[in-house]
Amino acid sequence: MYIVAIAWIYVVLMMSITEHTVIAGIMTFLLYCVFPLTIVLYLMRTPQRKRERLEKQAALQKQSETATIFEVDQASQNEA
Repeated sequence: MYIVAIAWIYVVLMMSITEHTVIAGIMTFLLYCVFPLTIVLYLMRTPQRKRERLEKQAALQKQSETATIFEVDQASQNEA
């Protein structure tokens, strides 16, 4: 995934260098590289972010279940 982004950065950098003015080069780099890559990389990382969120929720749920079991064990020991 990142190799394509790196290659695209290189291509747009070469395009920017050949512009007639510095401002045109900067605008070319921003409009053809930075903004589109930001969006594309954000969208491509969506499944990974979702997976991480679900793993975190599962870990929190498991932790709360463990805490509940521990509390039940403590309560039963105190009654006995």
